[in-house]
Amino acid sequence: MADKQTVLGRISQLAKANINSLLDRAEDPGTMIDQLIRDYRNNIAEAQDAVAQTIGNLRLAQQDHAADVAAAADWGRKALAASSRADELRAAGETADTDRFDSLAKAAISRQITAERDAATAEPVIAAQAEVVDKLKSGLTAMKETLADLQTRRDSLVARQKSTEAQSKVQGAFSAIDVLDPTSEIARFEDKVRRDEAHAAGQAEVAASSIEAQFEELETSGGALEVEARLAALKHRDA
Repeated sequence: MADKQTVLGRISQLAKANINSLLDRAEDPGTMIDQLIRDYRNNIAEAQDAVAQTIGNLRLAQQDHAADVAAAADWGRKALAASSRADELRAAGETADTDRFDSLAKAAISRQITAERDAATAEPVIAAQAEVVDKLKSGLTAMKETLADLQTRRDSLVARQKSTEAQSKVQGAFSAIDVLDPTSEIARFEDKVRRDEAHAAGQAEVAASSIEAQFEELETSGGALEVEARLAALKHRDA
């Protein structure tokens, strides 16, 4: 009985296992759940063997009890038959065999009492075994339900894990885009173009200033020539 109670405790413990806690710690839920399902199936197979053995023992005990009850009834009928025969002979005045039939009745009654005691002794044991069998069956059913729940959850949990991994990869890609933002390179190139344009504009202004200076110089020299020309004309007229 102690071994069966131990099996019952194991079944109860397995049926109440915190599956979600195990899954939360799993790095690879698909592989982890598959292994968990295999282990659980092995535990169920072991539990089924224990339940089958317990049921077999119960059925044997029930058969023995039924045999004791039948034997008690049979010996009761034999005792009654022997006692009735002794009474018939005694009533007929044939006392030679009355004691023999009474002795047979007593022997049958003794066997009847033994069978009745055996049946009475077995009844509480059978009742206890029947209770254990019921609990084992309930525990086994709970294990099978847990296994079915695991199998149902497996695909969903694996899909959720893959979705989470995909989201992480996408987020990582977005982070890489933020780090290597091409707009910053364009802005840097644009600033360089603006500096080049400003430089070219500065050169143009410098060139324009140089031309104006030359024209001013030309105008200045032209005035001096005119002065010289007029002076020469005055001198030529006086002569």
